[in-house]
Amino acid sequence: MTSRHYTPADQILMHLDTGLRTIFGRPRTTERANPAADIDEAELAAAEKDRAGRLMRINHAGEVAAQGLYEGQSLTARLPEVRDKMERAAQEENDHLDWCETRIEELGGHKSYLNPLWYTGSLAIGALAGLAGDKWSLGFVNETEKQVVRHLDEHLAQISAEDLKTRAILEQMREDEAHHATTALHAGGVELPQPVQALMKLTSKFMTRTAYWL
Repeated sequence: MTSRHYTPADQILMHLDTGLRTIFGRPRTTERANPAADIDEAELAAAEKDRAGRLMRINHAGEVAAQGLYEGQSLTARLPEVRDKMERAAQEENDHLDWCETRIEELGGHKSYLNPLWYTGSLAIGALAGLAGDKWSLGFVNETEKQVVRHLDEHLAQISAEDLKTRAILEQMREDEAHHATTALHAGGVELPQPVQALMKLTSKFMTRTAYWL
Protein backbone atom coordinates (compact mmCIF):
# COMPACT_ATOMS: atom_id res chain seq x y z
CA MET A 1 0.00 0.00 0.00
CA THR A 2 1.42 3.38 -0.99
CA SER A 3 1.44 6.21 1.50
CA ARG A 4 -0.50 9.35 0.68
CA HIS A 5 1.42 12.42 -0.39
CA TYR A 6 0.19 15.55 1.35
CA THR A 7 0.42 18.83 -0.52
CA PRO A 8 1.37 22.07 1.27
CA ALA A 9 -2.33 22.98 1.23
CA ASP A 10 -3.17 19.65 2.90
CA GLN A 11 -0.56 20.31 5.58
CA ILE A 12 -1.94 23.78 6.27
CA LEU A 13 -5.49 22.43 6.59
CA MET A 14 -4.37 19.65 8.94
CA HIS A 15 -2.52 22.09 11.18
CA LEU A 16 -5.53 24.42 11.12
CA ASP A 17 -7.77 21.50 12.11
CA THR A 18 -5.46 20.68 15.02
CA GLY A 19 -5.54 24.28 16.21
CA LEU A 20 -9.33 24.53 16.06
CA ARG A 21 -9.75 21.19 17.86
CA THR A 22 -7.30 22.28 20.54
CA ILE A 23 -8.93 25.64 21.22
CA PHE A 24 -12.61 25.04 20.57
CA GLY A 25 -13.27 21.30 20.26
CA ARG A 26 -12.20 17.94 21.55
CA PRO A 27 -8.70 16.90 20.48
CA ARG A 28 -7.82 13.48 19.12
CA THR A 29 -6.54 11.39 22.02
CA THR A 30 -4.47 8.22 22.26
CA GLU A 31 -5.62 4.84 23.50
CA ARG A 32 -5.05 5.72 27.16
CA ALA A 33 -7.89 5.97 29.65
CA ASN A 34 -8.44 8.91 31.98
CA PRO A 35 -6.51 8.01 35.18
CA ALA A 36 -9.33 9.46 37.31
CA ALA A 37 -12.16 7.64 35.55
CA ASP A 38 -12.66 4.95 38.21
CA ILE A 39 -12.08 7.14 41.27
CA ASP A 40 -15.05 8.30 43.33
CA GLU A 41 -15.66 12.02 43.71
CA ALA A 42 -14.68 13.36 47.14
CA GLU A 43 -16.77 15.72 49.26
CA LEU A 44 -14.78 18.92 48.85
CA ALA A 45 -15.41 22.29 50.46
CA ALA A 46 -16.40 25.06 48.06
CA ALA A 47 -13.03 26.76 48.43
CA GLU A 48 -11.18 23.49 47.70
CA LYS A 49 -13.25 22.88 44.55
CA ASP A 50 -12.68 26.43 43.39
CA ARG A 51 -8.92 26.19 43.93
CA ALA A 52 -8.70 22.82 42.18
CA GLY A 53 -10.76 24.14 39.27
CA ARG A 54 -8.50 27.14 38.84
CA LEU A 55 -5.36 25.00 39.01
CA MET A 56 -6.77 22.63 36.41
CA ARG A 57 -7.56 25.63 34.23
CA ILE A 58 -3.89 26.60 34.43
CA ASN A 59 -2.89 23.07 33.48
CA HIS A 60 -5.36 23.01 30.60
CA ALA A 61 -4.03 26.34 29.33
CA GLY A 62 -0.51 24.92 29.60
CA GLU A 63 -1.53 21.93 27.49
CA VAL A 64 -3.09 24.25 24.89
CA ALA A 65 0.24 26.08 24.77
CA ALA A 66 2.09 22.76 24.52
CA GLN A 67 -0.02 21.81 21.50
CA GLY A 68 0.88 25.08 19.83
CA LEU A 69 4.54 24.55 20.66
CA TYR A 70 4.66 21.04 19.22
CA GLU A 71 2.69 22.03 16.13
CA GLY A 72 5.05 24.92 15.48
CA GLN A 73 8.10 22.75 15.92
CA SER A 74 6.74 20.00 13.68
CA LEU A 75 6.29 22.60 10.94
CA THR A 76 9.96 23.54 10.93
CA ALA A 77 11.74 20.39 12.22
CA ARG A 78 14.38 19.28 9.76
CA LEU A 79 14.76 15.58 10.57
CA PRO A 80 11.81 13.18 10.08
CA GLU A 81 12.58 11.32 13.32
CA VAL A 82 12.46 14.60 15.26
CA ARG A 83 9.13 15.45 13.64
CA ASP A 84 7.81 12.00 14.61
CA LYS A 85 8.82 12.51 18.25
CA MET A 86 7.07 15.89 18.29
CA GLU A 87 3.89 14.37 16.89
CA ARG A 88 3.82 11.53 19.44
CA ALA A 89 4.41 13.93 22.30
CA ALA A 90 1.62 16.16 20.94
CA GLN A 91 -0.76 13.17 20.92
CA GLU A 92 -0.01 12.47 24.57
CA GLU A 93 -0.52 16.16 25.38
CA ASN A 94 -3.97 15.77 23.81
CA ASP A 95 -4.72 13.17 26.49
CA HIS A 96 -3.82 15.78 29.10
CA LEU A 97 -6.08 18.33 27.40
CA ASP A 98 -9.00 15.94 27.52
CA TRP A 99 -8.38 14.90 31.12
CA CYS A 100 -8.02 18.50 32.30
CA GLU A 101 -11.15 19.64 30.47
CA THR A 102 -13.17 16.78 31.93
CA ARG A 103 -11.97 17.58 35.45
CA ILE A 104 -12.65 21.31 35.03
CA GLU A 105 -16.24 20.49 34.06
CA GLU A 106 -16.61 18.15 37.05
CA LEU A 107 -15.39 20.90 39.38
CA GLY A 108 -17.77 23.46 37.87
CA GLY A 109 -15.04 25.65 36.40
CA HIS A 110 -14.30 26.94 32.93
CA LYS A 111 -11.38 26.88 30.51
CA SER A 112 -9.18 29.92 30.05
CA TYR A 113 -10.77 32.62 27.91
CA LEU A 114 -7.32 33.35 26.52
CA ASN A 115 -6.67 29.90 25.03
CA PRO A 116 -6.47 31.30 21.46
CA LEU A 117 -3.65 33.57 22.64
CA TRP A 118 -1.81 30.77 24.43
CA TYR A 119 -2.03 28.56 21.33
CA THR A 120 -1.03 31.07 18.66
CA GLY A 121 1.78 32.53 20.74
CA SER A 122 3.23 29.08 21.42
CA LEU A 123 2.81 28.10 17.76
CA ALA A 124 5.00 31.02 16.74
CA ILE A 125 7.59 30.26 19.44
CA GLY A 126 7.68 26.59 18.43
CA ALA A 127 8.19 27.45 14.77
CA LEU A 128 11.04 29.81 15.64
CA ALA A 129 12.63 27.17 17.86
CA GLY A 130 12.43 24.70 14.99
CA LEU A 131 14.06 27.15 12.60
CA ALA A 132 16.96 27.52 15.04
CA GLY A 133 17.77 23.84 14.51
CA ASP A 134 16.63 20.49 15.79
CA LYS A 135 19.04 20.39 18.74
CA TRP A 136 17.74 23.75 19.98
CA SER A 137 14.15 22.80 19.26
CA LEU A 138 14.53 19.63 21.31
CA GLY A 139 16.34 21.59 24.00
CA PHE A 140 13.38 23.94 24.14
CA VAL A 141 11.06 20.96 24.66
CA ASN A 142 13.30 19.63 27.42
CA GLU A 143 13.35 22.92 29.32
CA THR A 144 9.61 23.51 28.81
CA GLU A 145 8.72 20.09 30.17
CA LYS A 146 11.04 20.46 33.16
CA GLN A 147 9.30 23.71 34.05
CA VAL A 148 5.90 22.04 33.65
CA VAL A 149 6.97 19.29 36.06
CA ARG A 150 7.83 21.93 38.65
CA HIS A 151 4.42 23.55 38.21
CA LEU A 152 2.69 20.20 38.63
CA ASP A 153 4.62 19.55 41.83
CA GLU A 154 3.38 22.90 43.16
CA HIS A 155 -0.21 22.08 42.21
CA LEU A 156 -0.05 18.66 43.84
CA ALA A 157 1.02 20.37 47.04
CA GLN A 158 -1.90 22.83 46.87
CA ILE A 159 -4.89 20.56 46.20
CA SER A 160 -6.84 18.84 48.94
CA ALA A 161 -5.50 15.48 50.12
CA GLU A 162 -9.00 14.07 49.58
CA ASP A 163 -9.18 15.19 45.94
CA LEU A 164 -7.92 11.90 44.55
CA LYS A 165 -9.38 12.46 41.07
CA THR A 166 -7.42 15.66 40.46
CA ARG A 167 -4.33 14.13 42.05
CA ALA A 168 -4.44 11.06 39.78
CA ILE A 169 -4.56 13.25 36.68
CA LEU A 170 -1.73 15.51 37.82
CA GLU A 171 0.48 12.59 38.79
CA GLN A 172 0.07 10.92 35.39
CA MET A 173 0.69 14.23 33.64
CA ARG A 174 3.84 14.72 35.70
CA GLU A 175 5.12 11.28 34.68
CA ASP A 176 4.42 11.99 31.01
CA GLU A 177 6.02 15.44 31.03
CA ALA A 178 9.18 14.12 32.69
CA HIS A 179 9.34 11.41 30.02
CA HIS A 180 8.95 14.00 27.24
CA ALA A 181 11.81 16.02 28.70
CA THR A 182 14.10 12.99 28.88
CA THR A 183 13.14 11.87 25.37
CA ALA A 184 13.93 15.30 23.92
CA LEU A 185 17.31 15.34 25.62
CA HIS A 186 18.22 11.84 24.46
CA ALA A 187 17.12 12.68 20.91
CA GLY A 188 19.81 15.34 20.70
CA GLY A 189 18.46 18.30 22.60
CA VAL A 190 20.88 20.67 24.30
CA GLU A 191 20.60 22.68 27.50
CA LEU A 192 19.39 26.19 26.74
CA PRO A 193 21.40 29.25 27.83
CA GLN A 194 20.45 30.63 31.24
CA PRO A 195 18.99 33.90 29.85
CA VAL A 196 16.63 31.88 27.64
CA GLN A 197 15.58 29.70 30.57
CA ALA A 198 14.92 32.82 32.66
CA LEU A 199 12.80 34.35 29.91
CA MET A 200 10.80 31.13 29.59
CA LYS A 201 10.14 31.18 33.35
CA LEU A 202 8.88 34.77 33.18
CA THR A 203 6.58 33.93 30.28
CA SER A 204 5.29 30.86 32.10
CA LYS A 205 4.64 32.88 35.26
CA PHE A 206 2.61 35.42 33.28
CA MET A 207 0.51 32.68 31.70
CA THR A 208 -0.15 30.79 34.92
CA ARG A 209 -1.12 33.87 36.90
CA THR A 210 -3.41 35.10 34.14
CA ALA A 211 -5.03 31.71 33.53
CA TYR A 212 -5.75 31.36 37.27
CA TRP A 213 -8.26 34.19 36.93
CA LEU A 214 -9.16 34.14 33.23
